[in-house]
Amino acid sequence: MKDDTFFCHLSSRRIAEIIDKAEGPICYAGPGVQQEPAQAMVKAAIRLGPEMLTIWIDFDERVMRMGYGEIEAVKLLREVGIMVRHAEGLRSALIIADDEGYTFTPTPLYLEAEPNSEIRNALRLSREQVAEALARLSPAAKAVAVALAQDPEEKERISSLPAEGDFIPVDHSIFNQVDISLKEAPPVKFDVVRQVRVFEPYLQYVELSLTGAAIQRHRLAIPASIQKLGGSQEIEGRLRTTFDLIEKGGKLSSKPLEDDLNDIRKNYTPSLGKDHGRVVLKGAKPYLEKRLDEFREKLAKHQKDVKKNLQQSLDESKEQIIEYYLPRVVESPPDALLGQLLSGGKPSKDDARRWLVRELSRVFPEAESLIKKMSLEVRYKDVTFETLNRDDFLDSVKMAFPDVDWDKAYNEFKAAGEGQAEK
Repeated sequence: MKDDTFFCHLSSRRIAEIIDKAEGPICYAGPGVQQEPAQAMVKAAIRLGPEMLTIWIDFDERVMRMGYGEIEAVKLLREVGIMVRHAEGLRSALIIADDEGYTFTPTPLYLEAEPNSEIRNALRLSREQVAEALARLSPAAKAVAVALAQDPEEKERISSLPAEGDFIPVDHSIFNQVDISLKEAPPVKFDVVRQVRVFEPYLQYVELSLTGAAIQRHRLAIPASIQKLGGSQEIEGRLRTTFDLIEKGGKLSSKPLEDDLNDIRKNYTPSLGKDHGRVVLKGAKPYLEKRLDEFREKLAKHQKDVKKNLQQSLDESKEQIIEYYLPRVVESPPDALLGQLLSGGKPSKDDARRWLVRELSRVFPEAESLIKKMSLEVRYKDVTFETLNRDDFLDSVKMAFPDVDWDKAYNEFKAAGEGQAEK
């Protein structure tokens, strides 16, 4: 860092170096404090005395969850007798050691890694600004400044500076309260969060499922008494030991809807491979939503058609079975029918029909029992670190979306995990 630079770079490592060189009062203020500067402060307290360090932070668990500082760093300071002052809502930061001082923008590690040396995140303070800041924040530093003042006017000016009093010492009770909260719900790993955030603007997992529409998949078991009457060629595709209630290609079948939904899946939500789910590009999501709205309109119309025509279709299916088996029953009446005849003679066609209707009515459902609410379920899920860290993730995404520059995003993903603070 050049001595004459007004805009400059500060990282935790740079702050620790400034503190290590200090021979006089040290003042640090910010939302929180990281481990490396805290360790340097501990050494300074042993070297200079803890009363020579003034520390102001916003000692709040929310601040630490954002990555502005660590509770273990505060613990180090308190263990060597450094008073840590809680200043609620503090977001600007300041470091002063001897006559050198900077104000800087602290980094919330939840959002990004600490800046590298190319990022100028700090402003150098003038000697006058350093002296005033020390006098306002540190009683010990103010006493030293008054003693070292060169003339009475300067002594008077420094003495008259108001002290910042809006703080609460971080005592045992306050520390334990925050410590317990963080242990009960530990902060996330910031590098992991940053890695996930790289891909969040690009992708979302999506699941599309159609429920309650597949009436054609309902089957009923043909009563054993009818099964004994023999097979069928005319309706053998539907009639074996079970019977398709609705023709698969009929007007009440949901197959056209399912085909439409499969086209939407194929065009907008490509699969990343077996067991890995489907994803949608967030940029294409508005188009997907439009197609899904159109699909819902088709689904609503299909549901109306089903409610209107299902009972008629069921009655036709039942009649189809009856008409097929009727001559067989008349020709070779089953024992279950003969045991119901008073005449003891051959059953009539009406006898056979009544018996078939009765047998089938036991297993044939009414339309109302089959009609359920038809709905399209759409579930979006954000990407996770576990997903992104799969060995085949990038290759899978490249195959699904070959026109996107995924190498650039993946390089950012790796960099977010490694961190960029200058060593």
